[in-house]
Amino acid sequence: MRKLFSGVVALATAGTAMVALTGTAEARPAADWAGCPSGAVCIYPQNQNPAQSPSNIYWSYGAHNLSNQVGWHWVLNNQTGGASAELCLNYGGTNCNYTIGNPPRGVWADLTPVNSIKLNRP
Repeated sequence: MRKLFSGVVALATAGTAMVALTGTAEARPAADWAGCPSGAVCIYPQNQNPAQSPSNIYWSYGAHNLSNQVGWHWVLNNQTGGASAELCLNYGGTNCNYTIGNPPRGVWADLTPVNSIKLNRP
């Protein structure tokens, strides 16, 4: 029993030393936010205020073209690791005019002129 206890103490000490050497972990959203899963960017149906259930969920980095998104919508950035999202006036993630910064963050936006959303790596 004494050897087992010594091994646990040694393992805990090694783990503490690794955290001290690598620094603290980045802050991350811990869970879903208004129905938007952790790690995703979500668009909610037009005029749904407060945001309750997303109509579009995006998981992968890069540009995502939008269709039939007009009027005012909540757009929530619930990605992990400090990734941002951008609202872009052109298809293909170009001519971006608004950045949704470090998560968790959201914006109430008129998506009528927006034709794509771009998810950026941190």
